[in-house]
Amino acid sequence: MSDRLKNSGIVLALATFCCLLWGSAYPCVKIGYALFGIETTGAQILFAGYRFTMAGIMTLLLAALYHRQWVIPKGEQWRGIITLGLVQTTAQYIFFYIGLAHTTGVKSAIIGGASNFFTIFLAHFILKGEKLTRNKMAGSVLGMAGVVLIQINGTPLDGGFSFLGEGFLLIAGMATAMGSVLTRIFTRKCDAMLLTAYQLMFGGIILIGVGLLMGGSITRISPAGLGMLVYLALLSALAFTIWAILLAHNPVSRIAIYGFMFPIFGVILSGLLLHESFLSLRTLSALASVSAGIWLVNREKNSEAEDRRR
Repeated sequence: MSDRLKNSGIVLALATFCCLLWGSAYPCVKIGYALFGIETTGAQILFAGYRFTMAGIMTLLLAALYHRQWVIPKGEQWRGIITLGLVQTTAQYIFFYIGLAHTTGVKSAIIGGASNFFTIFLAHFILKGEKLTRNKMAGSVLGMAGVVLIQINGTPLDGGFSFLGEGFLLIAGMATAMGSVLTRIFTRKCDAMLLTAYQLMFGGIILIGVGLLMGGSITRISPAGLGMLVYLALLSALAFTIWAILLAHNPVSRIAIYGFMFPIFGVILSGLLLHESFLSLRTLSALASVSAGIWLVNREKNSEAEDRRR
């Protein structure tokens, strides 16, 4: 099973599926806000808390079915769960939602795509064997170019910088990157599904507390809204679990490069679900740029494998 999870075709399929799920979150979160009547930052963070707590419970149930027993962390595993929950779930989404409220959507998406750069750089300095090569750099540049291209729609970016806006989004991107590196470290001693389940629950509960402290409340409840919340929780449970499994069996930089796809999926799915324009030469060019970046990083891995066989 471990060797199959290193296969280029399987990695491509699973990583693309994760990015497709995360991409669908862009329009679905907006739809969820409308269905629940969410307008304040506190309510947004509270909504995120409910979503990730539910996602953790779903992942825990999946883990119990997979292992055919109730899985409970032991000893040192709790350190990884608490650390990852605070970094990847709590910190990332607190800084993201506050930052998003203080800057434009275009700049938010571009800065969000930069988290993949951060991941590759952090992996180079923290993890053994994660060298920052020319192919990885070129692949990252192409990937980031695709993210920037898909977001620019003929409107120049303003040149201002706000610590509560762009600054907080950069911190959120760093939290995302650190979360990927920590996942690689902690899955060496903890099952990926177990780690994902408990860190999502732990981080989600903290988010609920923060949202309530910020005065957030959700009072408009409907079957459609609850259905959307369940879908968002399910996509997080599946995407985070699969991503954690991929990180446990592959170099972080090889998986991180696929992260450039989900802003593009977000644009396409937003067009389909929110009836926004998305079919254009710009979209196709962005997809081509991201695909070229992924190919470059994977080409390096394949070359290394051939050298080992010789």
